Amino acid sequence: MKVSGFTFVRNAIKFDYPVVESIRSVLPLCDEFIVAVGNSEDETRNLVRSIGDPKIKIIDTIWDDTLREGGQVLALETDKAFDAIANDSTWAFYIQADEVVHEKYLPEIKAAMKKWEYEPKVEGLVFNYTHFWGSYQYTGDSRQWYRREVRVIRNDKQIRSYLDAQGFRKNGKKLLVAPVDVCIYHYGWVKPPQAQQAKQQTFHRYWHTDKWIEKTTSKSEVYDYSGIDFLSHFTSTHPRVMVERITNQHWEFNPRQSKSRHSFISAILHCIEKKTGWRIGEYRNYRIWR
Repeated sequence: MKVSGFTFVRNAIKFDYPVVESIRSVLPLCDEFIVAVGNSEDETRNLVRSIGDPKIKIIDTIWDDTLREGGQVLALETDKAFDAIANDSTWAFYIQADEVVHEKYLPEIKAAMKKWEYEPKVEGLVFNYTHFWGSYQYTGDSRQWYRREVRVIRNDKQIRSYLDAQGFRKNGKKLLVAPVDVCIYHYGWVKPPQAQQAKQQTFHRYWHTDKWIEKTTSKSEVYDYSGIDFLSHFTSTHPRVMVERITNQHWEFNPRQSKSRHSFISAILHCIEKKTGWRIGEYRNYRIWR
């Protein structure tokens, strides 16, 4: 069984992506790792090279900044990386530049890939998610966060990244996937407030018009982390590769300043989910193998 990892990234330093930690977290599972490095305004390419692992292969890409709908440029960059993996790989492990896998989950992921290696009907593996917010001590805990996504797929080039690169489809259809009880740690909402604000102002361009951005986006130089509904205190351990980054956190986050922005209906649905585990009306970008 051969496994290829793949990701894409642009302006990792400018927007404070933990891309080094992200790549390092899954390298033990991979025989090669493809990184599509977009045309950046910083030293992102050198940052990726600094990992110094011979498994890593960089491909240089140019983002199409004229694409302004649905985040589709992110899917195109994902496909560029996927298309560059070795033809003889069985599985492809996709991880975004702000996602990290805890080392405790690596054996389970490897076991799942071996288990389903010779069952071609299983087109991928779906993992759980923990979404951090504001700091490394708090997680978003509401219906606005997706609970699971596909991050391992068959090396089948009919599979394409879907919409804004959150998931995948094959010939326009949802993938048939096996669930694995492991978790991806998503750190995309844990950045210095200045870097978070700069990222938001830039990435809105891949979903919205200039008019929408001018009308809607805050002109502040720092991101307002208070606009969140439900938060939970994180009491477990972070991946080892994140320790230095977490130790160096230099901004303060006060969860007491967070504003409870949820409707009565949202509060009821949140309560039902916490008591039963059932998320009413949950959208799933995949089909579960039974």
